Amino acid sequence: MLNDRSHPLAFLATRRSAKPRDLIGPGPDAADLAQMLAIAARTPDHGKLAPWRFVIVGDDQRARLSQVITTAYRAERPQASATEIAALDQFAHQAPTLVVLLSAPRPDSHIPMWEQELSAGAVGMNLLHAANALGYGAGWLTGWPAFSAVVRDAFGQAPERIVGFFFIGTPGRPLDERPRPDMERLVSQWGY
Repeated sequence: MLNDRSHPLAFLATRRSAKPRDLIGPGPDAADLAQMLAIAARTPDHGKLAPWRFVIVGDDQRARLSQVITTAYRAERPQASATEIAALDQFAHQAPTLVVLLSAPRPDSHIPMWEQELSAGAVGMNLLHAANALGYGAGWLTGWPAFSAVVRDAFGQAPERIVGFFFIGTPGRPLDERPRPDMERLVSQWGY
């Protein structure tokens, strides 16, 4: 059973993201979403900088998000096919709930930028955990929109960067397990 919530270790051992395109309603209500974001913010954060922030994209804002993404894509790639544009439009409209996580580093801090960025990544993982723990499916996507300065500017400004688009809802089909890393290849004993 994936995302087994019977015990914390069972949950962690079976955690699986959902494919955003397969997420349907209901999505989280305002109270559940607020709880997810509060849980996500309980992350390692050297210096207590909170070098990240959340932007909630409402359902009524998805058409505008699609317009921002597809216009930016066409400007960068004038020869874009109709299939590429349709995929970007679908990206903007999937799942009932969308949270954009931004890395919002504090360059004036003595905390290294790398640690601030790692903290933002940890927030993303905690957001997935929180959504799953509340019984929802969630997926973290990047893709072209996450690396476009034009798309980023719709949410913030440099030096901020989009960590990812977090799609949350109810799985519309059973989750599939995916191949996991070979731990024997990844773990070694330090032999200095």
